[in-house]
Amino acid sequence: MIDEPFVEKLKQRFGDKVVGANLENVDPWIEVSPTGLVEVCRYLKEESSIAFDYLNSICVVDYCETDPKKAAKAKWQPHLEVVYHVSSIRHKTTGTMKVMLSRWKDAIEGQIPELPSVTSVWKTADWHEREVYDLSGVLFIGHENLRRILCPEDWVGHPLRKDYVMPLEYHGIRGR
Repeated sequence: MIDEPFVEKLKQRFGDKVVGANLENVDPWIEVSPTGLVEVCRYLKEESSIAFDYLNSICVVDYCETDPKKAAKAKWQPHLEVVYHVSSIRHKTTGTMKVMLSRWKDAIEGQIPELPSVTSVWKTADWHEREVYDLSGVLFIGHENLRRILCPEDWVGHPLRKDYVMPLEYHGIRGR
């Protein structure tokens, strides 16, 4: 489904909101800007020739190297990739979108980055966004019930971030 004509059609319609694409990947993907996310997603769902009517998952890839020697050799700057997997039940097709984010909002460590919520496009985004918020630390603006879903409400940090340090103790219970 995601091929060169598809990407060109999106770029013509959305301009710089479609940042790029990787068509050589096993799962070809398009990259969307954070500001264009909801608009592009709504189009991909509502355009009858595409009809991505099902959000399979949202996940995050944390590009962070905690070893200083390896970090110096990395070919990328630390960042998060928020990945959306979608499907069209009608057309029996799938698609993948990515949004690149700084690991920290305004480059202030500890301030988690923000993305607009896509719950207005796909209701299933409710739980997916809560999981991403809880485990990877992305704040979804406009989400009506954004709170932790797996960790307790008073948990500190986001366990799937590569620089996360597991606490030695939680409410008086010591770990290993």
